[in-house]
Amino acid sequence: MDFLSCQTRKIHLKCHKKRLNQDQLRLLEISFSSNYKLDSDRKSQLAQELGLPPRQVAIWYQNKRARWKSQSLEVDYKTLQQRLDNALEDNEKLKLEVERLRKELNKNQEVLLGFNTTTTNNYSSISSSCDEVGSTSCLQLHDQSKHNHLDKEFYACLIGDEGHFGTHDGHNFFASSLS
Repeated sequence: MDFLSCQTRKIHLKCHKKRLNQDQLRLLEISFSSNYKLDSDRKSQLAQELGLPPRQVAIWYQNKRARWKSQSLEVDYKTLQQRLDNALEDNEKLKLEVERLRKELNKNQEVLLGFNTTTTNNYSSISSSCDEVGSTSCLQLHDQSKHNHLDKEFYACLIGDEGHFGTHDGHNFFASSLS
């Protein structure tokens, strides 16, 4: 049955649509790629060129838009999923880095606390010996040794167990400062 005989019949018989051939599909795809919407003039023109009823052209456009939208949503979803996966991976790396830095900070605070305790004990013992002698040179000597000790402790804190400031060949450029 052709389209005209289907329309003229008043009974509800199911009319079978003709399948589109490759040339018709190619022309519809080209037309769709230039404009996703189909106005009535373009629909009539395409229907005439393809030898199809205008309603079939309109339905093809409607279905094509639905498939196109579904595909673009799928692509968008995959893109967003990849971005989420990357963000979660970065988040895990940052959590590990924060934990490592917290441990390093705690270690350095312990060293600093130990240094302050040691310095206070050394100062009181030097201070008592200087009081006996009555010399200001003892205090100057103590301040200089305290400063050198602070430098060594500070560099040791910076370098840590991992040797962050060492070079790849194992040479530590702070080594001369620490000795």
